[in-house]
Order: sequence, then C-alpha cells, then structure tokens
Amino acid sequence: MKSSSTTYLPAALAVLALATSCASTTEADRPTAARAATNRSAPTTAAAAAPAATDITALPTPSPAGADSARAAAVPVEALDAPTAEAATAVADPDALSAAAASAERAAERKMSATDYRYQLARANLVLKTNPKDARAHFERARAYSNLKNYKEAKPDYVAALRTMRGNPDVYYNKGVNELMLREYKSAANDFSGTVKLRPDDKEAYFGRGVAKMQMYQYKAAVSDFSRALALDSLYADALEYRGISYASFDKLKEARKDLEKAARLNPEAEKSLRRYGKSNSMVRGGK
Repeated sequence: MKSSSTTYLPAALAVLALATSCASTTEADRPTAARAATNRSAPTTAAAAAPAATDITALPTPSPAGADSARAAAVPVEALDAPTAEAATAVADPDALSAAAASAERAAERKMSATDYRYQLARANLVLKTNPKDARAHFERARAYSNLKNYKEAKPDYVAALRTMRGNPDVYYNKGVNELMLREYKSAANDFSGTVKLRPDDKEAYFGRGVAKMQMYQYKAAVSDFSRALALDSLYADALEYRGISYASFDKLKEARKDLEKAARLNPEAEKSLRRYGKSNSMVRGGK
C-alpha cells in the first residue's frame, strides 16, 4: 500500500478529514469545532481531551463589506489558481497516495487524541535529532503541530518537507490547511492548487481552495471550486453547503437554496446555513 507518511498508524496521517475511506462523503462523523461540543462524548481524562483536528469548516464565513473585502476581491482569480513555484515544476510522486487513500488518512488523523499528536511530535523530533534533513519527519512534525493548533510552529516544517517532497500532493494540501488557519489565504489557495495539479481528483483540495477564496471574498470563483469538488462527489455535503453560501453572496438565491436544502438532507448541521442564507443574502452582507 502506498503511503506518504511513516508506518506508526495503520491508516497513516494527514491534516483534516472531509470524507471517508471510500471517498464518498458521510458528514455525520465530521464535527466542526462548533459541532464538537454537542457531538463528542466528554473525555474521561486530561490526556484524552484532544484539540479538534484542524477543520477549515470552522472558519467564519466573511461578510463582503468594507475596504478589506474590496482589497481581497481585487486579487486576480488566476493568481489564486496558480500552483506554487515548487509545484509548478514538480513531477507527481508515483508513490503518493490516491485521492481516496489520502481522504482515509485524513480521517484517521482526525480521530487521534492529543496524546497521539504529542507522540507523533516526539517521534518526529527524535528522528530529526539524528537526521535534521529528514523530509518525512519534518512533514510528520508539521502535521502534529497543526493538529495541536501550533500553526506558526508548523510552517517551517512544511517548507523543509517540500525541499525533497515537491511531488507529493499531501504536503501542499496540509500546508494549505495550515495557511488557512494563519489567515494566509492567497498562499493557501496556491498550495491547494499545487495539490490539484499533482492529484486532479482530490475533491478536498478543491474544497480547501474554495474556502480560501471565500475568505478573500471571491465568491464566484469559490463556486467554481466547490462545483469541481461536487463533480467528483455529488454527495459532498460541505461543498454543497459552502457553494450555497457563496451563491447567496451574489444574489443567486434559487441556486443557493437548492444547494443548502440538499446539504441539510445529507448533514442536519447544514440546516443552520439553510436558515441563515437560504431565504435572503442579508446575513452574508452583514445583516443581523
């Protein structure tokens, strides 16, 4: 079995799960940070009290009003769809995970505890102590830092990993997620673009790039990415929900409601977005 990470966990590791191992979306087991409070059982020990694995759906939906939105929307879409310089000249690693396997790997990592993340971190540190240039150890440590919400500490490890893993789409994907959490949205979009250049059927990378574009108020461009994710998985509830929100932001209310209703049927938590955005775009534009 191909794997982009070390052999410690049977399902392997990566940041952020938005799908199951069979690559068809089942949203019930993917709580966001807000959903975690009601959907997860209370931990019985301090060690079990893991921070939720990095989840880009926990990012707030921006309100396109004011100077910040105008500046963000001025970024050309072509600049967001361009892969990073490393990815642009890279050849896809033949041993990289398939899109389905990468999705399963992300799901496995999401289920880890804080103790697991710290063990992952300690193990990577041990390898790097004797081999400071070990790219896979840098990648493992970066993911551990990200899942422990130490996003700034993760950043240099992703850069180090890419020095010798330029053809691995998972490094770009995880680096993109980390950049979303640091609010480095253009960089995140470029890294997700690197993922889809190397692995064109990665629906979660299209979703991530769509989220980055939403955060930059590029709602129409975001619709395109969510649509590409849905072309790969028509039951991708998060993509339906976020595409619906994006449609609502530029007055495509019929399309918005259709997406949000379907998303709510697939994932009851999307009912909140349906109530908020399915009738009017006033909330998207900053209304109460």
